[in-house]
Amino acid sequence: MPKISVLMPIYNTSLTYLQEAINSVLQQSEADFEFLILNDSPDNTELENFVLSFDDPRIKYLKNEKNLGISVSRNKLIDLAKGKYLATMDHDDVSMPERFKKEADYLDTHPQTGVVGSWYQRMGKNKIVKFPTDNQIISMYLTDDSYISHSASMIRKSVLDENNIRYESEFTPAEDYALWYRLIGKTEFHNIPEVLFLYRKHENQTSKLQTDKMYAVRNKIRNLIREEHPDLYQKFLNLPAVMSFKLFGFIPLGKYKMQSSRIPSFFRYIPFISIKIKHI
Repeated sequence: MPKISVLMPIYNTSLTYLQEAINSVLQQSEADFEFLILNDSPDNTELENFVLSFDDPRIKYLKNEKNLGISVSRNKLIDLAKGKYLATMDHDDVSMPERFKKEADYLDTHPQTGVVGSWYQRMGKNKIVKFPTDNQIISMYLTDDSYISHSASMIRKSVLDENNIRYESEFTPAEDYALWYRLIGKTEFHNIPEVLFLYRKHENQTSKLQTDKMYAVRNKIRNLIREEHPDLYQKFLNLPAVMSFKLFGFIPLGKYKMQSSRIPSFFRYIPFISIKIKHI
């Protein structure tokens, strides 16, 4: 039995991006894994032939008979996985060579943790996206947004099975955030404070093509978390923060340090002014 199952759904993927993604998996320092690649664009024979051209016994190519969508495809991969840990991998991103080893080592030594992620860097940019590492802080932040990068995460499969949790199509294209929502209180979260993942942003990715739907679904999930975990939300609101202002959304007007995340009500009614909150 492999220790890790790498789960990668693909759909009409750029071959250039896919080659980089696959190579980054095959070049991991941790070699004890199976690599499940599920094609959700079954009529794309070019994509199929490309995956089959890789000569590595760890790759297991699968194909849906028809397009099923990302959530159903992710669940199919979970059910087929034989590994103790599930490494999520998107078809257009890159994992650093030590990612699987460091994430699996953390899960090995922290049995109370069911999800481990890492910091990441966007390709072509110098800025590193840093997430909190402590479970309590991550759980509080989840009431506002996803502070675990799904693409850089590794999940303990038993946590999903024991709690009967899977991805939910009603929350697509934010099914990853919904998964974390379902896991709050059922396991602990952790982020390794290192860049173990490179994220690619491009015009054809789902989050770019379905921006409005993504925003609406994430807002729905956010409201569900706040209703079901009001204690976490109150703790989140009490975190110190910096409020920045922009005129028409792009002209900086200044910053204001606050003792909590609660925006004074009168700021909400100033025309042409956008407000952004950053916790410190």
